[in-house]
Amino acid sequence: MNLAVVLVSPKTPGNIGSAARAMLNMGAHDLRLVAPRCDHLDSQAVAMAVHAADLLRGARIYPTLREALADRDLSVGTSARIRADLPAPQHPAQVRPLVRAAAAPALVFGPEETGLINSDLEQCQVTVRVPTGDYASLNLAQAVLLVCYEFLQGVDEQPERTRKTATRDEMESMYGHLRETMQLIGYTDAVRARHTLRLWRAMLDRGLMTSAETRLFRGLLRQVHWKVGDAAARGTTEPRATESRAEDGTAPVDAGQDG
Repeated sequence: MNLAVVLVSPKTPGNIGSAARAMLNMGAHDLRLVAPRCDHLDSQAVAMAVHAADLLRGARIYPTLREALADRDLSVGTSARIRADLPAPQHPAQVRPLVRAAAAPALVFGPEETGLINSDLEQCQVTVRVPTGDYASLNLAQAVLLVCYEFLQGVDEQPERTRKTATRDEMESMYGHLRETMQLIGYTDAVRARHTLRLWRAMLDRGLMTSAETRLFRGLLRQVHWKVGDAAARGTTEPRATESRAEDGTAPVDAGQDG
């Protein structure tokens, strides 16, 4: 499985090294760091990584979570808390079929002291919580070890993949386009846009859209933008007498009248 582990803003070299060792124990090799607050190749990190030192040295650094997830087709956030306006975390067993069916999944872990914030979890299609006792506190390496184990055990039994879903970069671009369109037509405003878009994200992410489907959806949004601009220029929302549209809805075409 082409599984990536993404650590958002890690603070301590030793924790990064321990997380790399946990990854290696479970057979994961793609480590991605988002805006780290320390040197991931510090001597302490390398010492804690032990045999995973090469994995640590091969880690890729990204300035933002969006860039770290750009080539992934599924992103799974981790959180022990219920967040307002966001879906509740699920048990890993509930999410396992979704992860194993993905071509390029990512597991996202937050900073040691705070965990993932809401804007990070918005970029994840699903959130998991490792089941624990009443005291639900795991260090970063423990969380990486347990979540990787949940999704990598029995990987040889994963079903054959028949559907390639869109990358997170394609989905985030589509959501940006959707937000612009909602504000253009007055469906929402700047104050309510974030909450409204969260509801749309939850619905559309469940659909596991393909790249072609995101292009189809954005074709509809482009047509809305064109229609609003055309109506503003003509001072009316009535359609042109000879107006027709292309099948994919991306632009109007000549109706082909004779004479």
